[in-house]
Amino acid sequence: MFAVIGLGNPGPKYEATRHNIGQHVIHELARRAGSSLSMHKQSNTRAASVRIGIGPGQPGEPVVLGVSNGYMNTSGGPVSSLLKYYKVAPEDLIVVHDELDLPFGQLKLKRGGGSGGHNGLKSITQSLGTQDYIRLRFGVGRPPGRQDPADFVLSPFSSKEDKEVDLLIALAADAVEDVLLLGLDKATMRLHTK
Repeated sequence: MFAVIGLGNPGPKYEATRHNIGQHVIHELARRAGSSLSMHKQSNTRAASVRIGIGPGQPGEPVVLGVSNGYMNTSGGPVSSLLKYYKVAPEDLIVVHDELDLPFGQLKLKRGGGSGGHNGLKSITQSLGTQDYIRLRFGVGRPPGRQDPADFVLSPFSSKEDKEVDLLIALAADAVEDVLLLGLDKATMRLHTK
C-alpha cells in the first residue's frame, strides 16, 4: 500500500495559497476515486483509503490519501502516525508539495534528497528518520523583487497563474496515479518528457 500526502496549512486563511497546492492535489485524487477526506483521529490528519486505477480488469491500487490537520512545520508527526496506522513503509510514501526552486507550473518527481528549506519536508524527514520517500514537486516560482519567500508562499496565486492552476492540479494528480500504476521510473520518464 502507498500513502500520498499533500502538504499545506489548515483553515480557510491558507486554503488558496501557494503553500497549500499539495492539499489540492490530494482532494483531486480523492474526487477521482469517488471519495473525500474525513477526520482520522489516530494521526491528526484528514484521510481516505481508496483504490486508484479502477477499470475493466483492473482492481486498482490501494492507497491512503491524507493531509495534516496541523501546520506545515509540524507535518512529520501526523504523517508518521498515518503511515504507522496503515502499515505503509516510508519508501512507499509520496509527498506532494510546493517548490520555490521550480518555475510556476513545472512538475518534477524524485526520490529522496534534502528539504531545500521546505519546513514540511524537514519535519517529515525528522519524524520518519529517512529522506527516502518520493516527492512530487509543484513549481510555484520565486517571489518577485525582494519579497520574502515565506510571504510569497503564503499568498494566493496571481490572477494570471490562477487560470492555469486547475489544469496543473489535474496534471499533478495524473503524475501521482502514474507512480502508483507504472512505478516511479516510468512515471518520471512520462512526466519529464511532456
